[in-house]
Amino acid sequence: MAAKADSKEVIELLKTLMNIESTSEKELEIGQYLEKYIQGRGFTAERIAIEPGSTRHNVYAYLGQERKARLLVTAHMDTVPPHIPFSIDGDVIRGRGACDDLGPMVAQIFAVEELRAEGKLKEGDVSFLWVVGEEKGGPGMIAANDMGLTWDAGLFAEPTEGKVAKGHKGNLVFEVIAHGKACHSGYPHLGKSATLLLFDAMNDLTAVEWPVSDLLGPSTLNVGKIEGGAGYNILAAEAKALCSIRVSKDVEGIKRTVKEVMDKHPDVDVDFKFQYSEMLLEWEFEGFEAEPMAYGTDIPRLRGDHKKVLYGPGSIRVAHGKDEYIRVSEIMEAIEKNKKLILELLR
Repeated sequence: MAAKADSKEVIELLKTLMNIESTSEKELEIGQYLEKYIQGRGFTAERIAIEPGSTRHNVYAYLGQERKARLLVTAHMDTVPPHIPFSIDGDVIRGRGACDDLGPMVAQIFAVEELRAEGKLKEGDVSFLWVVGEEKGGPGMIAANDMGLTWDAGLFAEPTEGKVAKGHKGNLVFEVIAHGKACHSGYPHLGKSATLLLFDAMNDLTAVEWPVSDLLGPSTLNVGKIEGGAGYNILAAEAKALCSIRVSKDVEGIKRTVKEVMDKHPDVDVDFKFQYSEMLLEWEFEGFEAEPMAYGTDIPRLRGDHKKVLYGPGSIRVAHGKDEYIRVSEIMEAIEKNKKLILELLR
């Protein structure tokens, strides 16, 4: 590779990655491709099962034979459904993973490759980690804790609009489950519909004032999915709501509040799925704008006292949507900015 990447080469790699379906739990093929790709660039690469016998693998790559490196450069391979193939119109690349997280991953790869071509990296400086499952509970990054490795710093890729993140929110994911009694709707005295029981509980939950952080802003509730019932003329036996709270502070306090609200409803249970706390990050770098991010990442899942930096091209505002996109110019700018961050973190 030349010292300066050709945008056509950048686009070609991103196109290849985006045309492989890599929605959460379907990351095998993209991992296999990345393993071979980075080996072809002269790296030692390992695909590591996230648990014994699993077909889901993280990819870890490094220069030479020494697995340990000072800096971890990392992104997630998985995307949210549905898979949307690559397309390009002028400067704009559209499709699933364009900005979350394959575009930012490609910017990291080319940044490292350019620094190598310039003779600014040596064995033991940098390693790559590409993980599965960030969009669905983070099992890949959680499994990375079993690798027996530590780093001085981690550079994490997500769409930050080309700014360094001052911090990001945590997350509390839970399901509210209401239990009613199934019968003909003409006999309401026989029981209350689970859907109405669910609405009662959710109304109380939406009335709560959640904690506010001076840096990260308010904690916010999202009711992402509701299901229940069998027909208009049947009292529903069960109804569910899958919810998340983007946590700006005090995840344990928020969890207690959710339970207290649900405890007021005897026919309603709450099942907590997973959680992680808000993160405060390294962000003071010369020549970079910085601001807090309203979403969560894999950063809290990787244990250790390493410096934590979050940066990438593209906007979270279009991630997960049907019109997810990124601009080629954003990726090319991110290559240069990633190079600066990498050198600064290696100083």
